[in-house]
Formats: sequence, C-alpha cells, structure tokens
Amino acid sequence: MSATLQLLPVYRITVFVPPAEVEAVKAAICAADDLSIGHYREVMWTSAPGTEQFRPGPQATPTVGSAGALTADPTVRLECSITRDADRLQRVLQAINAAHPWEVPAVFVDESLFPLP
Repeated sequence: MSATLQLLPVYRITVFVPPAEVEAVKAAICAADDLSIGHYREVMWTSAPGTEQFRPGPQATPTVGSAGALTADPTVRLECSITRDADRLQRVLQAINAAHPWEVPAVFVDESLFPLP
C-alpha cells in the first residue's frame, strides 16, 4: 500500500547558460535561495550541452556573435524549483540576471506541482 503524495505548488525555473558559466550561475542562485524541496536543499538539474540559435537585432550588444548575424552556440539547460513565493522568485531571477553573461538571459518560469511523499 503506497502513501498519498502531497503535490507541492512550485515555480520551475529554467535557464539556458553557456557551459563555462554554469557553476557561477548555480552558485549565484544558491546564494540567493537554498532551493529547498522537502528534506533537500540546493536541488537543481543540469542537462548535457545542446545548441542555442539566435540572431541579435541591430540594437543588441551580444556576448557571442554580432548584431544581425545568425549565431549558434553551446548551452546547458539548468533547472530548479522553489515553492510559489513571489519574493523567493524575484531573488532567484535577480541572481540569475546578475551572474549570467548574456545581455538577455533565456529564463523561463512555469507553475508546476512537485510530488512529495
């Protein structure tokens, strides 16, 4: 007989980061929030590098590539979840923006449920 799982409402935060910057972004996030879920802290997921494609507009100041040029560069998908608290979310997003090398980091926030026993 299995126990009923509690569905914890969370924000799932996904950010794409150049591989060389992943540890710095992770450290900044953990300095802003302990990322606690249940009995665990600093809960994060990192994927294998993939390729991100973008074409900076004429007003952009890209870290990689140049305005108007189609660019493809390796990135890592970094994810974490926090309970749905607006203050926590703002702290994490500010930490990502401060540590991330891109002019406009690719960050996505979804509302989700995290099952806990």
